[in-house]
Amino acid sequence: MRSPLLRLSATRLAAMIKSGEATSREVVDVHIARILEVNPRLNALVRDRFDGAREEARLADEEVRTKDARALLPLHGVPCTIKEAFALRGMPNSGGLVARKDVVAKEDATAVARLRGAGAIPLGVTNLSELCMWMESSNCVYGRTSNAYDVRRTPGGSSGGEGAIVGAGGSPFGLGSDVGGSIRMPAFFNGVFGHKPTGGRVPNSGQFPCSGGDALRYLTTGPLARRAEDLMPLLGILEGPDGKDDRCSAWPNGRVEDVDISALRVLDIEDNGRLRVSPALMAAQKRAARALEQRGARVEQTRVAGFRHSLEIWSAMLGTAETTTFRALMGNGGVFHARRELARWALGRSSHTLPAIMLAMVEGVTKLSPGQTQKFVDMGRALREELVDLLGDDGVILFPSYPTVAPRHHEPLFVPIKYMYTAVFNVLELPVTQVPLGLDARGLPLGVQVVGAHGKDHVTIAVALVLEEALGGWVMPAR
Repeated sequence: MRSPLLRLSATRLAAMIKSGEATSREVVDVHIARILEVNPRLNALVRDRFDGAREEARLADEEVRTKDARALLPLHGVPCTIKEAFALRGMPNSGGLVARKDVVAKEDATAVARLRGAGAIPLGVTNLSELCMWMESSNCVYGRTSNAYDVRRTPGGSSGGEGAIVGAGGSPFGLGSDVGGSIRMPAFFNGVFGHKPTGGRVPNSGQFPCSGGDALRYLTTGPLARRAEDLMPLLGILEGPDGKDDRCSAWPNGRVEDVDISALRVLDIEDNGRLRVSPALMAAQKRAARALEQRGARVEQTRVAGFRHSLEIWSAMLGTAETTTFRALMGNGGVFHARRELARWALGRSSHTLPAIMLAMVEGVTKLSPGQTQKFVDMGRALREELVDLLGDDGVILFPSYPTVAPRHHEPLFVPIKYMYTAVFNVLELPVTQVPLGLDARGLPLGVQVVGAHGKDHVTIAVALVLEEALGGWVMPAR
């Protein structure tokens, strides 16, 4: 029988540890046991630090016995997992690139340090796509990760290891990064909550690969969690300038408790006008809208024409802001010959994945002309202003997370543009909370994105809390 501890939020677990209702060692051991049970099938956690975690749990329990509970840290003794792209001292930090397979982090990334400084205990690092630029978490260092609900399906990427292990119950929460949906897609596909903060709210320092220049505001660091109540506390721990990420800035702290759902306008947008959404997901989104309406919110059906050009807008805005090419990252300091590597892949001799090779090949070929690039950059800026006006001070948007539930492995290669449903919000710098909405008839997770105005992270998270209460939130996989 599965331990009830596997269903609780990090917030609740911390309270139990501080009060003596549970020990940190007990909580840590239960989650390690769950990882050992599911990870042989999922390949989500790719390097563990179980011995170190158990020792940290022992020390945390000693502190409970010797300190006043009010002096203990917010996440005191609670286990978590970390995406391998983030530096976690003593753990690999390859970014899924074979040329970096022996790189071991000597210090913690800012976000990791802040979580550990709040009392969290990392259990290990999780899998990702090669160089974090594809929606399947697969690479030639660690292999492929599978979905928590169906191993024939993808967990998403690039934070797919996080999505899978949190979705399977192996971790209360994890740390991910998102430049085109890399927190939200894995959260959606694996039935958990994920939050992409307002651009520039959380520093990205200490991860590989990492964006440069203005693209640092499009890349976002944030949490995945099985319970919505953890999102705002985790954001509070992670946010704020660190003196390293020069695009990170402070935002006023809103309180979830102050959000009046009955005063919200909910803008229900059923698709982007380009790729149709499956009936099951559309129906789930309507249930979410009705749940908010029953709490007094005013629901409005609307369309935004600019979403039709989401792919071009994201590509143009990210391309003009980024300071390092993907091909340069693939070369890892040397020259990367994409066509030669494709031939090696065909012979089974490449140390790279096909999506990464293809992206390096088309990076220059598909580049827009300066005039076209500027056209879509301007279109993106206009879309940002339109949405700011549309949202106002009291609005949120319900928007599909993806056109379908989690696809089977390799399927995204056939229609590789479906990620545009998440990607456009990165370059618009809007906060987005991914909310699970139960399971479909096949037992696969349904979900929706809740989008807010800049700095209104607490509003989208408040909506997530209401939807979790109304519709159930995360459901432990049956098998």
